[in-house]
Amino acid sequence: MTISPFAWRAMAAADLPAVARVAAEVHPDYPEGEPVFAERLALHPQGCLVLARGEEIGGYVLSHPWRLGEVPALDSLLGALPGDADACYIHDIALLPQARGGGAAGAAVARLAGHAAEAGFARMALVAVGGSTGFWQRQGFRDLQDERLARKLASYDDAARYMVRDL
Repeated sequence: MTISPFAWRAMAAADLPAVARVAAEVHPDYPEGEPVFAERLALHPQGCLVLARGEEIGGYVLSHPWRLGEVPALDSLLGALPGDADACYIHDIALLPQARGGGAAGAAVARLAGHAAEAGFARMALVAVGGSTGFWQRQGFRDLQDERLARKLASYDDAARYMVRDL
């Protein structure tokens, strides 16, 4: 018997408990409550995906329109998306160990880049944490150094980097 591979699909509200469990396992140093995930899904569902294999959720990605050079605070609600958003912000991507190694993260980034370009954004942005800078560089992202950002990134950790990719 062959086991079907994980594949990206649109996130649904029913996925939120599984998304919260994945986040707790993959990002224990950056805890966020389920209300954060629920709000991102409600505000911009087209930027929220889960990596699924049948009923099993092996990962997720959350993204939404935002202002370039601004970093939403961890574990906080946005309230609304800015009307003057000029970038697609990747809030989070997380994959469980059993879902890694098959190119799923790169496929998610490519899918988000296509979505961002179709929405008219010229850039994507994110905060790289947990030693992920190399992965993001391979996806075409580069560090954006700014004194204002350095203070905001301190709430993540010393290695956090604000990164941007032109589309």
